[in-house]
Amino acid sequence: MQTEYAAMYFEINLASLVLISIIFIKTNGLSKMVAQRNFAMGIISEMVFFISDTIFVLINCDILPKNRYAMMACKEIYFFSTAMMCFFWFLYFEHLRETRLIKDRKTVGWLSSVLWLMGILLIANWFGGFLFYVDEQNVYRRGSLFILTYILSYVYVLIAWIRAITSIYREDEKTDRHLLVMLALFPIAPGISGIIQYVYPRLPVECVVMAITTLLLYLNWIDQLISLDPLTGLNNRKQLSHSFDQLKKAGGDQEKLYLLLIDANHFKQINDTYGHLQGDLALKMIAEALRKSCRETVRRAVVARYGGDEFTILISSDSEEKIKEIKTGINRHLEEIVKNEQVPFELTVSIGIATASENDQLKNVIAKADQAMYEEKHSSCHR
Repeated sequence: MQTEYAAMYFEINLASLVLISIIFIKTNGLSKMVAQRNFAMGIISEMVFFISDTIFVLINCDILPKNRYAMMACKEIYFFSTAMMCFFWFLYFEHLRETRLIKDRKTVGWLSSVLWLMGILLIANWFGGFLFYVDEQNVYRRGSLFILTYILSYVYVLIAWIRAITSIYREDEKTDRHLLVMLALFPIAPGISGIIQYVYPRLPVECVVMAITTLLLYLNWIDQLISLDPLTGLNNRKQLSHSFDQLKKAGGDQEKLYLLLIDANHFKQINDTYGHLQGDLALKMIAEALRKSCRETVRRAVVARYGGDEFTILISSDSEEKIKEIKTGINRHLEEIVKNEQVPFELTVSIGIATASENDQLKNVIAKADQAMYEEKHSSCHR
């Protein structure tokens, strides 16, 4: 019976390990964004979790030679990798939402203190056995403070879930509601599977659920890669077209669909004089200025790189003043970013604004915004 159980457990965990290993190989090198590095670290932690869990079961079922120290080591690694996995998934979720929290290194440092606390407790547990221990008969037993191994890991899952849920209902939240709902749902299945395995430790459900959740996160990532511009992280032209159609259908009677077309002034001169790396930096600074301006003004805006040094912002709004505020904010934020980066070139933009009528196609609205932008460039040259 023990052999059959161990074989089943091994097969389930091996299949889960193979699945996330394939995901890790597929994602390796696809992106150097910080969010995706956290994604990769989460997968590595998950792989360590699967391996340590599998080896422990094989030892415990006498498939591998029983050894008290090997069993203890497997469980120590198992619980620390669980905490690491939850920590890196938490950071990944925060990066997807582009929250202020993730940009504050001190805050991230404080959050990592829970992970370090877990490490300290596990080291102390090797000698004290208050979390778990293996007795003289090589039987694994839970200690009096065993619950801490779950609390200290799942606190990251709980925080991520609460932050996603509260953001959905916040009036000033600028993140895509679809993304927030997805991030709120993702921790539920692993959390429930963890509780089930806490109550029924012999049920091999946690690895399977976590592997499936990782697959769903991977599919979401691939969808992002298809929809995002790799240099700036903004939406690409394909996603802009899709968003335009969606916003036209969802528009209310009191709202108009506005499109802002933003063009970098003298961008070719920056490339020719300072090189393409500085040109790329200029595009990234413009993208950041667009993000900042939209976050502080409207609930939701679709910011995209249209091509080359041209960007667009799509906004449904009942107030033309808000659109003007965004335009003013773009110039203000770009000036601040250029000053902070201390780049050797001047960087300004021209902005054209157009509204979409009921029968307008995206290319028609782009053309109207392009004409407005040209007029602004022309007027600024003759001042």
